[in-house]
Amino acid sequence: MAETSMVEAIGTARAATAAELYPEAAGLVTAVRFTAGDYVQSGAPLVQLDDRREQLAVRLASVAVAEADQLLGRYRRIEDTGALSASQIEAGVTALQSAQIELEQAKVALADRTVRAPFTGHMGIPQIDRGDRVTPTTLIGTIDDRTRLFVDFPAPEAAFEQLRSGAIVSLVPYSDPARTIDARVEAVDSSIAADTRSFTVRTVIANRNDAYRPGMSFRANFASPGRTLPAVPESAIIWGGDGSYIWAVRSGVARRVPMTIAARRDGLVLFNGALQSSDRVIVEGVQKVREGQRIELVARNAPPAQQAVVRAAGQGK
Repeated sequence: MAETSMVEAIGTARAATAAELYPEAAGLVTAVRFTAGDYVQSGAPLVQLDDRREQLAVRLASVAVAEADQLLGRYRRIEDTGALSASQIEAGVTALQSAQIELEQAKVALADRTVRAPFTGHMGIPQIDRGDRVTPTTLIGTIDDRTRLFVDFPAPEAAFEQLRSGAIVSLVPYSDPARTIDARVEAVDSSIAADTRSFTVRTVIANRNDAYRPGMSFRANFASPGRTLPAVPESAIIWGGDGSYIWAVRSGVARRVPMTIAARRDGLVLFNGALQSSDRVIVEGVQKVREGQRIELVARNAPPAQQAVVRAAGQGK
């Protein structure tokens, strides 16, 4: 019979995609466009910083591009007359390209004044208010895409071979103990922690109806198959001064076989012992057996058949 170890661990959920949001630039907050729990689309504006200077810089750069473009246009119109050298034409092209780059830089600086959602998800509690001054190290809030949840839990080293990607683990949420979720193993850690002799297993579940939240606890249950061990009824075990043993019949003679109990299951005992596949085990009358005693195997006689006579009620025997 196969020895099976039931392993239980505590796992913690996290969103499949989550991020902490920080501004790209320092400045004054002029608007906070989200509240806790809002479901926002990717690219949606969340926080607005004062951008008056950046807007002016974009307008100024746009004017510079227009001027450089007009100058180069004039150069092109008289290029064939020989009034301009090739180096002057090249300088006009370079000036236009430089002005275009400065315009793009100004647009990037303007875009940095707006904090946008990096992906579609649910917003956490805002960490800033309108009127605050922020820097690139100021936390604005968090965003989670919790349509799928990762549940990470520590597993013992002995289960490393069984818990591979694609394996199924049973998860029981502490918020709903009556429910069991079959979760697929998404990944396992590449190393064993030396201090705990365990490794991290990541499972994934579909968060239908948005029932669970990142940070929730789950009880992870899985069976770890072990060795195939011999099994005997509990009645076959004898306890002596030097431990437990069973009686085996070998070549018609009773032999004492020391054993160590590994597990119990449904009235059977799985054990470690030098039992051979051809051995017969004595399960009844074990207290009367002695080492080296001759054992005769006989077929159990069936009770003789008896005839039944049906009599009417009230008749004599």
